Amino acid sequence: MTNEALSVFDIFKIGVGPSSSHTLGPWRAAQRFVSSLIEKGQLTSVVSLKILLYGSLAKTGKGHGTDIAVQLGLCSEDPVTFAVNDIDARMHDIASMKKIILGGKSEVDFDPREDIEFLISETLPYHPNALSFLVKLQNGDSFAETYYSIGGGFVVKEGETSLKQTMVLPFPINTSSDLLHWCLKTGLAIHEVVMENESAWRSEKETKEGLLKIWQVMRDCTYRGCHTTGVLPGGLNVKRRAADLNKKLLKGKTYSSHDEWVKTIQQGGNSFQYILDWVSCFALAVNEENASFGRVVTAPTNGAAGVIPAVLQYYIIFTENVTEEKIIQFLLTASEIGCIFKKGATISAAMGGCQAEIGVSSSMAAAALTEALGGTQRQALMAAEIAMEHHLGMTCDPIAGLVQVPCIERNTMGAIKAITASQLALQSSPDYAKVSLDAVVETMWETALDMNSKYKETAEGGLAVNIPLSLSEC
Repeated sequence: MTNEALSVFDIFKIGVGPSSSHTLGPWRAAQRFVSSLIEKGQLTSVVSLKILLYGSLAKTGKGHGTDIAVQLGLCSEDPVTFAVNDIDARMHDIASMKKIILGGKSEVDFDPREDIEFLISETLPYHPNALSFLVKLQNGDSFAETYYSIGGGFVVKEGETSLKQTMVLPFPINTSSDLLHWCLKTGLAIHEVVMENESAWRSEKETKEGLLKIWQVMRDCTYRGCHTTGVLPGGLNVKRRAADLNKKLLKGKTYSSHDEWVKTIQQGGNSFQYILDWVSCFALAVNEENASFGRVVTAPTNGAAGVIPAVLQYYIIFTENVTEEKIIQFLLTASEIGCIFKKGATISAAMGGCQAEIGVSSSMAAAALTEALGGTQRQALMAAEIAMEHHLGMTCDPIAGLVQVPCIERNTMGAIKAITASQLALQSSPDYAKVSLDAVVETMWETALDMNSKYKETAEGGLAVNIPLSLSEC
């Protein structure tokens, strides 16, 4: 159990796909290393540079774009703003010139094929996702710094004891019992408790503006994914499906903007099958964008980025009177559930398997939807528990190390399970619940510790080895 104070913006981060732990985290680690060089006054003194990738980062790093992310980070590009369409050109330039502009200022000899090493058989003890930066300076000195990408875009430097300095929050929360205690003591809803805590970092106005920006990125990503055809990169030749499904569901109807698209969807009715198909379409769209190095939001990870947007789109489109304020509340509630799992277990697939990604995102969405639909605090926590209970033990076994099969479809299943969990909780009395959310968090962590490492984002077990690549390339 960790005691760091986590913000909604620690759980929801804008970045680039396909993985928060294998792409966004290493990107941030590279940025931090450059900042370290600048602080030491050594940026312009570097004459050679090597990157060592360990464990899971080495085993599935190619498929996850870890090498690409590290190079962009070393150039001091930002994943929030970097033009994703420029990635291929930048990688070509570095590889062809065999030079990298460290920190965007200092040119250093660098050949990605020689200077990025994938140490598949080596794992550092702190966390499976480890990377080291080794440099030589003009005066002959050399040194190294090691970082760990611990899931959801979080990065810890070797020797650090925590993610951030401890803050005194109005309502300290480590467990769901803590959260419920503050809700009952104050009479506040979950999202209201979370907003009070966010005020320790920034004004309420700034928090709301930031969350609407998060939603805008989610919304735009969903819309792009529903209108982009083709084949996903990486060699599996997986066909994008969201655009075809979108076209089929709308039966040739036309529109020219996101808002018109939403109205067109609403005109199609509220039948169970229709809604189910749209939830699946939304989730597919986001994670196809994620697999294509598109801009997404960790929720709480990139691999699970489609669940929250799909359930939130469901809430907006298929229920009534959803305002921007309601969207903000949804995201606040979801984030706190993510924080509880982050503190009590893990959101890293390399540590806990896919239960730590899809399971957590489904749990987050279930709680947020339940509260948004008028459920009590207890019912929201019950929904979160139900959703995770039925993801326990889910392994992470990506074929060819790509965040595509089975990752994309798992987002559709996580979204649908979240909606089902919410409906069950809304129709139930939490007073008679046999399992608490805290018990499920503890069980998830115990399951993670017992799970064989080959099922933790290594592409060494499960579907990754039982599906011949010749069959998957169709």
